[in-house]
Amino acid sequence: MTKADIDAATAIIVAADRKVEINRFDGKPVIFRKVADGINMADELIRQAAEGEAKTFHASESTHEEDSSNESLGRQIYKHLMNGVSHMLPFVVAGGMLIAISFFWGINSADPADPSFNEIAHFLNTLGGLAFAMMLPVLAGFIGQSIADTPGLVVGAMGGVFANPGILTAFNQEGYFATAAPSGFLGALVAGFLAGGIIWLLKKAFAWLPKSLEGMKPIFIYPLFGVLLMGLAMFFVVNTPMGMIMDALTNGLASIPSELGVVLGFIVGAMMSIDMGGPLNKAAYVTGTALVTQANGAGSDVMAAVMVGGMVPPMAIAISATLNRNLWPEAQRNSAMVNYVMGAAFITEGAIPFAASNPVRVIPSLAIGAGVAGALSMFFNCVSYVPHGGIFAVLTNGVTNPVQYVIAWLVGSVVGALLLNFFLKRDPKAK
Repeated sequence: MTKADIDAATAIIVAADRKVEINRFDGKPVIFRKVADGINMADELIRQAAEGEAKTFHASESTHEEDSSNESLGRQIYKHLMNGVSHMLPFVVAGGMLIAISFFWGINSADPADPSFNEIAHFLNTLGGLAFAMMLPVLAGFIGQSIADTPGLVVGAMGGVFANPGILTAFNQEGYFATAAPSGFLGALVAGFLAGGIIWLLKKAFAWLPKSLEGMKPIFIYPLFGVLLMGLAMFFVVNTPMGMIMDALTNGLASIPSELGVVLGFIVGAMMSIDMGGPLNKAAYVTGTALVTQANGAGSDVMAAVMVGGMVPPMAIAISATLNRNLWPEAQRNSAMVNYVMGAAFITEGAIPFAASNPVRVIPSLAIGAGVAGALSMFFNCVSYVPHGGIFAVLTNGVTNPVQYVIAWLVGSVVGALLLNFFLKRDPKAK
């Protein structure tokens, strides 16, 4: 939004499940609600805003989003987590697509020891790997930033680095650092929340300093002691147990029999479409992403099931509108067709407006279709080497058994579309 947009607004509605920049709304009537309310109570929120029921927001009073004292602990944790995940995703997308493109010359074309080695593939694969290396520091850093502002960002980001000491291979590691155990994705999550606790502790510890030295705290005291404490905590307390848990999770999933693997594929695929961007969706996605990262280039069948499950909801919406153009209200028909592209690009959120219009009938239909796609992906032994990209990852050899993978996607999408037609035509409110 431009300044002119904000100045001209009667009121502003902020529906967010993570920390967003709100100081620009200083002096304007603002309504702060969670994302679910923005989707399910849009008419009511707009009515409140239009009728002057919004309270005037003053940045100087630090009334951030909703008063945290009125939020449950679970919701506060979720908001901090989403702040980290949303900032991490662009790195995941960039890294994943660059790695996927490098596979165009062959799965092993980035390996100098392989006969298929190609300089361009090696360059693209290295760039993608560097973007991936930033994933954990960004995740932990922005969780910390959500809890403790800029000092939390610095300390959390370093915690993310410490969660994966392999990032430090450019340095001449000796002593403890040469054998430090990585804690991976789970360690980065712990580091993000730990950063908030460390900054809180440091604020208490240095509260006695005179006001004349207040400016030193965020640029010197908090970063210095914060990174030191984070390093001690990660290397000597967190990494070993978190690494063991991550290894157990990875090995456990890898050891699941093929029959139960199909069930697992159905579950993670369905999770991607139940709340489309919410906790269940993110839980499935970050698990798949973590497994890809831990696989060290071997890929993950769970990630393949997760991605195809996320590709189904928009595609199912588009197919349903193609089969029956009167299934959706006129205002939604054109955007329904755009979902062909959204589904292909693995942008699950394209289905949100349609799910919100009739969640009782739409969400189960999409979840079953996505679950079928995930189950078929596991049945076909599809493995994804990258955590994003959709059909573009398939076209660049980022997914094994690409023909079967596309079949799984299309079958799941058709199942979802047929269920939508079946249930929505029986809805007396459907137009």
